[in-house]
Amino acid sequence: MNSPLRWSRRRFLKQLTATGLTAPWVTPHLLSAPPSGTLLHASFGASGMAWSDLTAICRNPGVKLVAVADCDLNRTAEVEKRFPGVKIYQDWRVLLDKEKSLDTVNVSTPDHMHAPIAMTALQLGRHAYVEKPLTHDIYESRRLTEVARQKKLVTQMGIQIHSATEYRLAVRLIQDLAIGKVREVHSWSSKKWGDPNPLPNRSDPVPPDFDWDLWVGVCAPRPFIGNSYYHPANWRMRLDFGTGTFGDMGCHIYDPVFKALALTAPKSVRSEGPAPNRWNWAINARIHYEFPGTPYTEGPTVKVTWYDGDQRPPADVQALLGQQPLPDQGSIFIGTKGVMLLPHIGRPVLLPAEQFKDYPIPNVPGADHWQQFVQACRGQGQTSANFDYAGPLTEAVLLGSVATRFPNTTLQWDAQALRFTNLPEANQYVRRTYRKGWEVEGL
Repeated sequence: MNSPLRWSRRRFLKQLTATGLTAPWVTPHLLSAPPSGTLLHASFGASGMAWSDLTAICRNPGVKLVAVADCDLNRTAEVEKRFPGVKIYQDWRVLLDKEKSLDTVNVSTPDHMHAPIAMTALQLGRHAYVEKPLTHDIYESRRLTEVARQKKLVTQMGIQIHSATEYRLAVRLIQDLAIGKVREVHSWSSKKWGDPNPLPNRSDPVPPDFDWDLWVGVCAPRPFIGNSYYHPANWRMRLDFGTGTFGDMGCHIYDPVFKALALTAPKSVRSEGPAPNRWNWAINARIHYEFPGTPYTEGPTVKVTWYDGDQRPPADVQALLGQQPLPDQGSIFIGTKGVMLLPHIGRPVLLPAEQFKDYPIPNVPGADHWQQFVQACRGQGQTSANFDYAGPLTEAVLLGSVATRFPNTTLQWDAQALRFTNLPEANQYVRRTYRKGWEVEGL
């Protein structure tokens, strides 16, 4: 804590008072590094997916990690060991105010802080790699997409498998009409990021070197609860901080569905699973979407259904797989001429096997998702999951999360207006209100 390279929130707020700075705490700058120079990079988050992202981006010799911000300074030791001289901040706002020469950032925090940090970085002109889901709420996704486009910044959402050979091959097979036009899709995950229990009635001591109020961020303040109730492990289960199993895995597993079928915003969404309680997401979701048809689907609309926890596609759908086992996570595409099973992080399987035994499988190369971002920041090529793609994908996923709050009700969606047309009370979940003093320009 005494290192000159560490900045605490307390120290920052003292400086704010002295200088008279107010929200959004930072001033814009122009990018200073030319495409051929060293990219100066900062990471928001130091461990978990943040560690994966920052190390994958910074393994490029043309990228230098100059700063990391994490509310929990107990989790920064590995970064300091791997990257000697890196500046460690506790408050993300301090980092963005102090490090005026940054070119790129990765935002790899809990879901509720993706948009506030990413939007502030975009407003400063930083290129941004943001973990999935892109945001916690639908409105945030729309705004990040609009601002990134307006400022012509390089962006990428952290759906790494989007660039993998397996997913690219699946997209190719669907768009080559290997199984004909798609009638319906069933996607699922066995994960259980939910909790049916009420909020524990207790308050625990905050660990040393962990700023709990800063971690809560734009959400309403509340007592700290230990034993990993929130941090570092189980925030995905909590309504205010995570987005449940669907938010966690939907952007991964719906990604090839969205890409292959060239889907746009859904017309409607309906949940037939349990609703969350006042504090936590539910498990065992079953969410039905109706999307407008595309050149790769049969008919004017196409149905896509999500299941998680112990829920799975119905028996008649699983029967289409024959002897092929159902993976723990994945999708089944049902076409007019066959079926494609796509295990999560696995090669697509065309079925019935006998029918497709001689089908010429194309050679589809993969790419490094992180280095694609780096090269695009240098003006070499484009990212494949930029916010123009990832924003609408995230919006669609988060619509399903809203639907779980209103079981057995078909919600009609007006994407242009960002509103549900037949259930006004659902619109409160499209855009949340940040707590006073934590407002962010652009959101």
